[in-house]
Amino acid sequence: MTFHLFRLECLRMLRDPRYLALAVVAPIGFYLLFATIFGGDPTQPGELKGTVEIMVAMAAYGAIWGALSATGPRLAHERSSGWLEQLRSMPVTARHLLTAKIAAGLAVALPAIVLVCVTAAVAKDVRLAAWQWAALVPAMWLGTLPFALLGVVVGLLVGPEAAFPLSYGLYMAASALGGLWVPPARLSAPLQDVAHTLPTYRLADLGWRIAAGHAPTWADVAVLAAWCAGFAALAVLAQGRRPRRARTGAASAAAVG
Repeated sequence: MTFHLFRLECLRMLRDPRYLALAVVAPIGFYLLFATIFGGDPTQPGELKGTVEIMVAMAAYGAIWGALSATGPRLAHERSSGWLEQLRSMPVTARHLLTAKIAAGLAVALPAIVLVCVTAAVAKDVRLAAWQWAALVPAMWLGTLPFALLGVVVGLLVGPEAAFPLSYGLYMAASALGGLWVPPARLSAPLQDVAHTLPTYRLADLGWRIAAGHAPTWADVAVLAAWCAGFAALAVLAQGRRPRRARTGAASAAAVG
């Protein structure tokens, strides 16, 4: 049952023009724009070429929105429309549904990473070793898990009217503060400290380090894992509140009757 829900969620996202525009087309367009303007800037020894650094940043940018949009706004809408209640009449548990949502969020994050990397290789002649490509794409893909979990938290806590703007606002703020729009080295020292605590920066840093020929740091893995644990705990708490509210509402209706 979880697989069928996962397949349904993926098909729905791939047919959503907002997903295609914001998670696929926009990162490719931004990559081509920024790589053309800034990609030829001279670099210091040991620094990544601009075309490579921007490639990783825009791949992370698109993947984050794919994971977040597949969970938050859709889950909030399904709660409001009664679709979740209809699923309760089927052999579908909350665990099945949320697992399918999170898996779909990860699945639809992958096209942004792959297509931005392909665009960089074809249009800007970005060349990495085979092992770097083989490590970079899966590492960044798995690194989007915190954002799928964040989307579940948003979808469980807010209504459909607020879910999309809240998700998009968090996405843009975390992308800017996490160094996806401006190289982290060019941020002020206080903002660099903030960036290093954010999952957006740590996701991109996975890719930057692999592209530079290094292994990701334990700090990258630990920060991403901590955000995963935090969002997962919030999702469990948010899901645990829903049945109590439903029972309270049912009890009130019975009392009035």
